Amino acid sequence: MDGPAASTEDRGRRSRRWTLGRTVLIGLAVAIGLLALIQLVPIGRDHSAPPISSQPSWPDAETEDLVRAACFDCHSNETVWPWYSNLAPISWFVSHDVEEGRARLNFSEWNRPQPELREIIEVIQEGEMPPSYYTALHGSAKLTDQQEAMLIAGMNQLWATDAPASG
Repeated sequence: MDGPAASTEDRGRRSRRWTLGRTVLIGLAVAIGLLALIQLVPIGRDHSAPPISSQPSWPDAETEDLVRAACFDCHSNETVWPWYSNLAPISWFVSHDVEEGRARLNFSEWNRPQPELREIIEVIQEGEMPPSYYTALHGSAKLTDQQEAMLIAGMNQLWATDAPASG
């Protein structure tokens, strides 16, 4: 098609592309604006550390090193907060995970009741701890089969020599 009909068709295509491009840009601007706005919600950015009331007497340095590398960020009062833990909405999830982890098992409050040893071993053996979304960002927390076996042996020895307070 030549002539006026062709130029009308071209204009229609350009108009649709312009509308689509403009819609994408507006959507992107709105998304960026919302991300900026939720930074004003301070949930998950209180990184104060509760005091350490009691710590286990580790049976050996290897067990302590494995627990510190794989468990301490969520299961102690010695959390190392990464930079992204200050950005909403990530901060909300990180804070929730740390609060929940400390409530379930806390190596910094060994004088309070902790879960039964078999429960801890079970979650380690099933690969639930440390969680894969954590190890994806913290490679040193990913346990090999050998490290997992060493950690479980160390936890068994810890419970035999310095069990936490009973509930």
